[in-house]
Amino acid sequence: MRIALLQTALVWENPLANRKAIRQALLSLEPSDLLVLPEMFTTGFSMRAEALAESMSGQTVGWMKELAKAHQLTVCGSIMVHSTIGFTNRFIWVTPAGDIEFYDKRHLFRMSGEHEHYTAGQSTLRAELQGFRCRPLICYDLRFPVYARNVANSFDLMLVVANWPAARATHWRTLLAARAIENQCFVVGVNRLGSDGNQVSYQGDSMILDFQGEPIVDASAQPGLFYAELDLASLSDYRAAFPAWMDQDRFNLE
Repeated sequence: MRIALLQTALVWENPLANRKAIRQALLSLEPSDLLVLPEMFTTGFSMRAEALAESMSGQTVGWMKELAKAHQLTVCGSIMVHSTIGFTNRFIWVTPAGDIEFYDKRHLFRMSGEHEHYTAGQSTLRAELQGFRCRPLICYDLRFPVYARNVANSFDLMLVVANWPAARATHWRTLLAARAIENQCFVVGVNRLGSDGNQVSYQGDSMILDFQGEPIVDASAQPGLFYAELDLASLSDYRAAFPAWMDQDRFNLE
C-alpha cells in the first residue's frame, strides 16, 4: 500500500483557507492509496466548536469526498463535528466511492480544556484498505498504550493525526516508536507545522515507522507531501518469527 501524508501549517480557525491551501498542495500528489491529513486540519486545535463545528453533511466532508474521488484514493484526517453525541474531534475516513467511517477522539486534552468543549468517543474504528486493517488515534490518544493495544493482531497500521506542540516533540517521536514496537505494526504519525492562535508552536516531525520502530519516512520540519510503500507480507513474516503478541496481558477497558 502506498501512503501519502501532508505536513503543513494551518490557518487559525479558517476552514475555507485551509481547504484551499490543502487542495493547492495536492496538485503535486503522486498516485497513492491513502492520504493522511493532520488533526483538526480545517481549524487548528481550536476550542470554539460552537462556532466552527460542521455536520457530517457539511462542506468539509463533501470536500473530502471530492478529493477522494478526484485522486482515486482514501482520504482521512480529523475535524470538529457537531454530532449526535455533541461536539466531537472526529477522525473521518472517506473512500473514492464516497463511503465514510469515523472515530471520535477518546482522550480529550484537558490541559487545553478540550474535555470542556468536546464529548469523548466511546468506540474504536478499524478500517480496511489494500488488505491492511487500520486503527486511527488522535493526538493525546497516543499517550495511552492500553487503549492503543493491538489485541491478537487485530490491526496492521496505526494512524495518528495530531496537533502536537514542539515543546513536547521528544514525547511524540518516542511514543510513535513505542506504539510500533509494542503493537508489532506500522505507524503513521501526521503532525502540523506553524503556530496557532494560542501562540503554540508546532515543528511537524511527521513520520512513518515500520513494526520495529524504525523510520521509513521522517519529515522533520519540512512542509510538503511524503510517501512510503508498506509491505504487509514483511509484517506477517516478522510477527511469525517474533510472536511477542501471543504473550500479551489481557485488559478490560471500561
